[in-house]
Parts: sequence; C-alpha cells; structure tokens
Amino acid sequence: MARKRGPFEIWSERRQREGSNVTLIVLYRIAAEARGLAAHELPLAERAALSVRALPVMWPGYQVPTGTERAVEPIEIVAYDPDWPARFQSWRDRLTGVLGDAALRIEHVGSTAVPGLPAKPVIDILVTVQDPDREASYVPAIESLRIQLRSRDDLHRYFRPFSGVPRDVQVHVSAAGSSWEYRHLLFRDYLRTDESAREAYLAAKLEAARLWRDDRIAYADAKTEVIVRLMQRAES
Repeated sequence: MARKRGPFEIWSERRQREGSNVTLIVLYRIAAEARGLAAHELPLAERAALSVRALPVMWPGYQVPTGTERAVEPIEIVAYDPDWPARFQSWRDRLTGVLGDAALRIEHVGSTAVPGLPAKPVIDILVTVQDPDREASYVPAIESLRIQLRSRDDLHRYFRPFSGVPRDVQVHVSAAGSSWEYRHLLFRDYLRTDESAREAYLAAKLEAARLWRDDRIAYADAKTEVIVRLMQRAES
C-alpha cells in the first residue's frame, strides 16, 4: 500500500507545478484543513516545523546558522514616525564606519523608508556588496554592531539584532545589480510616489498583522499577492 502523502508533499508538488504563488500559507492551509482549522489557527509550533521544511524550497540555498534564535516577538504596526529617516542615517553612518569600501551602497528600504506609511518600528537597510559569498568581507563587521547573521540564501543575507538586543533594525546584504536589490529599491520608490499603492499595501499589511501576529514569516508571505500586483504596476 502506498504511503499517504502528507501536507508538505502535497504542497511541494503544487509548488513545482504552479510556482511561487503556492506560498507558505498555502502549506499551512493544507495542514490545517485536514483538521477543520483555518491556516492561522494551526498551532505555532506546527507552523514553525512546516516552515523549516518549506523555506529551502522557497528560497534556494536557505540556511540558518546555529545559535541565532530569538523569542517570538509579536508583529506590531505603528503610525509613521518622522524620526525613522534619522534612525536610518545613524545606522548608515555606523555601517559605513565598519564596512568601508566593502559596502557599495547602503539604502533605507521597507515601509519605514516610505513617508507617511505605518509600519513595524524596525528600520530595514539594504547593503550591496560585490560578492555576498565573500562573507568574511562584511559579516564580522556587521556583527560588531550587535547585528547577527540570521540566514543566508542564494540571493541575500539577512541580519537582525542578537538575542537580548532590541529589534530596531534589520540588515539585508545582496549583490550590486542583483534582482533582489532591484526589486526592493523599485518597490520602495513606487510606494513613495503612488498614494493608491501605499493604501493597497497598508491594507494588506494590517490584515497580515491581524492574522499572523505571532508568525513573522507568514506575515511577510501574506503580503505576496499584493506585492506582486504592485510590482507589475511599478514596472509598467
């Protein structure tokens, strides 16, 4: 008798057929529906176990260094803070000081980079380098600022503050001229210039935060559909 396929196997086959539109939340939904639950009602520990299996599929090359865990921190969307640009500039100065010529570009990205847009009170910073695989040229320098390498994949490296340090900044490192750099700068600039795009994105953020307050990966994943739609408008 053939073994019954589990939620992850069903999801993997759908993702191979249909592509990136088959998100992590679809996996949660497959697992939850068999028990009469909504996707967000699946226990957090089960969602975490599923995401560990799914992330290397979603982000080729995905790895998490050991000893980089933090306690669960609920998603909180707050009103735009006019001090966010100054907070970015302060972090930019610190990053410039430790990275030197290794940083080809340091940009404020994410929602805190869009005037007037409510956001999580965490400054997202994009650092572009010549070759992200040469981690010795930038990882120790960034970590000297108490920002720890949390994950790597084929397109970028993600840093967040060490456990016990306030989560007020996140740093993303990608290659200069890469698709990762292009998408994040274009999306930021489009939101800065288009009010209807900001409104659509804010609605998606608030709904994602309502359903996925305890799950940062699902929170980001829940915005995929509106981001794809807005990016198509931005590129046109």
